[in-house]
Amino acid sequence: MAPNGLPGDAAALAPAQDIGLPAEVDVIVVGLGPVGATVATLLGRHGVRTLAVDRLADIYAAPRAIILDNEGLRVLQLAGLAEDAFAKVAIPFVRMLSPFLGEFARVNTLGGIDGHPKLVAFYQPDLERVLRDGLVQHECVHVALGATCTGFEELADGLEVKLAVDGRHANVRTRYLIGADGAASLVRKLIGQQFEGSTYAEDWLIVDACRTARPIDHIEFICDHRRPGPHLPAPGERERWEFKLNPGETRAEMESDARIRELLAPWGIQSEMSIERKAVYRFHARAAEAFSKGRVFLVGDAAHVTPPFVGQGLVSGLRDAANLCWKLAWVVQGRADPKILDSYDQERRPHAKAMIDMAKLMGRLVMPRNAAVALLTHGFMRLTRYVSPLRRHFEELHIKPKNAFRTGLFVTNGASATLSRGAAIAQGRVRSVDGVIQLSDDVMGPGLTLIGFGHDPQQQLDRDLLRRFTSAGGKVVQIAHYGQRLHIEPERCWEDLEGVFLPGLARVGWAAVIRPDRTILHDGPINEVDRLVLESLDLLGASTNCPTTAPVPLATHSA
Repeated sequence: MAPNGLPGDAAALAPAQDIGLPAEVDVIVVGLGPVGATVATLLGRHGVRTLAVDRLADIYAAPRAIILDNEGLRVLQLAGLAEDAFAKVAIPFVRMLSPFLGEFARVNTLGGIDGHPKLVAFYQPDLERVLRDGLVQHECVHVALGATCTGFEELADGLEVKLAVDGRHANVRTRYLIGADGAASLVRKLIGQQFEGSTYAEDWLIVDACRTARPIDHIEFICDHRRPGPHLPAPGERERWEFKLNPGETRAEMESDARIRELLAPWGIQSEMSIERKAVYRFHARAAEAFSKGRVFLVGDAAHVTPPFVGQGLVSGLRDAANLCWKLAWVVQGRADPKILDSYDQERRPHAKAMIDMAKLMGRLVMPRNAAVALLTHGFMRLTRYVSPLRRHFEELHIKPKNAFRTGLFVTNGASATLSRGAAIAQGRVRSVDGVIQLSDDVMGPGLTLIGFGHDPQQQLDRDLLRRFTSAGGKVVQIAHYGQRLHIEPERCWEDLEGVFLPGLARVGWAAVIRPDRTILHDGPINEVDRLVLESLDLLGASTNCPTTAPVPLATHSA
């Protein structure tokens, strides 16, 4: 074995171009599941030279993620996916059922938040196919399927990543590396990150079936200590069931068609069901001790694994993608100081861990240890339904941790009482002067946005600061209240059709700087807009020339 971990010696390396790889890029993404594909798409939309590799030649077909919430859908909107890009089924409510007490709890998921349904079921292969097909739109993104990362070396100004394609090996230089390669992430192991947490002792059988009779339109959790499991719909006349294996039951036994049909018997006529996919999994609750190290970043299951009881596994990975990609783009394009990359771990890890804790709590409701615990736990939950504040807290999902940062890349001095800096700005439908209706995120575009509520902030902004703001990827927008159609540049003035912004979010005469991931970076009175913009640019390191990246010691990381 050669020192770099590859078979043979350095002479066995082929030029990257000879095996269909670019010699040098800005970012390499390892793993092209839904999170990796979203990362590659976002980087492509920002014009970042990207190489996305995956060890499989095609989409992994086993049953995996099936739930997305409004936040996940909003990230996919950010990645350019249209509302009808892939099939979805909106979920109106989630029922939790006890064999002793009946329905003891319910979660309201009817309606929408920020322009998207609160909760939808989807078919993961459809989403992955749409994301991968969309990558061809971005000339700066190169995709290599059937390619494996085997290690990397740290250089003074980047990394040299070792890749293998069809038994041939090559090195590709990059400035940054992203591990989106799942729970067994090689990238995470190469940077020596521990994967801390717990593993559930029980295995679970997941079954996807197609049927035509009496389809379910909501999610039900059968919270029976003898055999707990969820049941929910999916697009294409599909439904999913999950069953916890009992002691003594084997994978081979549970994956047999005969056993599966026996388990599905209570829900319909077996002859009308077609078993499409089946697999036995063991659930985990884990998070890396850090989501980044030097020039290497972890996203999705490579960084954190969430039990499925609240449908947040994939959504958490999409949040990672939205948070990280614009920061990398701003750094490689010279718009921001590399120090802003430290905020990725600072912002994302606490929230990911909070989501894991919430999933573990829900897991205790779904799979009680025995009948006594079930009666006590589920009985208490049923009693809380008679206490209106407690009932609303659970049913309206107020228990869900908000994706708002305590510390990170936002201005903290002179904290605002109007907007929550470090939290996402709301989204609503807005109308231009010439009648075009769009979601507000699409109006903002992929960069920084300076929003004036009820006033045009560009009229207040110093000309030199405006030039510096736009050169740092900034755009200026005015949100007018409903019924106010101002005759200024159509692309800059938008009427709030739903009252989301005025009076719902801010008062007339307020301004805010919004990050590309829709996080509120800064806000204040519009007559102080120069200060808001200057302090925002200072925080990004964009108001002065970015310092040269300091050399790092040479180190080798190999499988």
